[in-house]
Amino acid sequence: MSKSLSEFKYMTFDVVGTLIDFEGGLKTCLAEIAAEAGTEIDGEQALGLYRAARYSKDADLFPDDLVRVYLAIAPKLGLPTDQEYGQRLRDSAKSWKGFADSAAALASLAKNYRLVAMTNARRWAFDFFEKELGNPFYAAFTADDTGTEKPDPAFFETVFDYVAAAGHSKDDVLHVAQSQYHDIGISRKLGLTNCWIERRHAEKGYGGTIEPAEFTKPDYHFTSMAGLADAVAAARA
Repeated sequence: MSKSLSEFKYMTFDVVGTLIDFEGGLKTCLAEIAAEAGTEIDGEQALGLYRAARYSKDADLFPDDLVRVYLAIAPKLGLPTDQEYGQRLRDSAKSWKGFADSAAALASLAKNYRLVAMTNARRWAFDFFEKELGNPFYAAFTADDTGTEKPDPAFFETVFDYVAAAGHSKDDVLHVAQSQYHDIGISRKLGLTNCWIERRHAEKGYGGTIEPAEFTKPDYHFTSMAGLADAVAAARA
């Protein structure tokens, strides 16, 4: 039996894909480049190509790696292969939007929990994401801070140490994320209570996120952040 939503002291969040619509940001930027080149792209095809290119052994930290990724996928999409377009895709992260429900849900949750960001993005990009979301976080951990990326357990252990320093434990934490691969599976293995925000519930496949080796049934499951915020309000009523 999962703990009641009212019992947690912390909520930790994946950011890119859960709170920030990175798939929409990627597709928008690529579509703009395509239009300038006099062509069109299929957004889902682009996400599939992105996923295959992103998860390679020579990958750089995100979103810096988007320069390399763009140069790898551009020929397959019929897009120009100049370095400047890769840099443009990378820099588009500065203007990626939050999902429509993200900021309001986070503001509501922040009234009762310490919200902690856990993102594979670099700090420079997270600074833009945090501002877009209304600066709701009590603390934040990026790939620059941890020296690694989820699903590496070391990323989570860094956060556990932070929570322990405040006199709490991972039992006080609800981990909230959309990625089965990066977050839900590993959080279960590490003994965290987790909440899956299934952002692609109305679409097929895993989009721009790597497919997990196996599906992990989450402790809590919502298709939006608004759903989580509403459930919390009901649990605390």
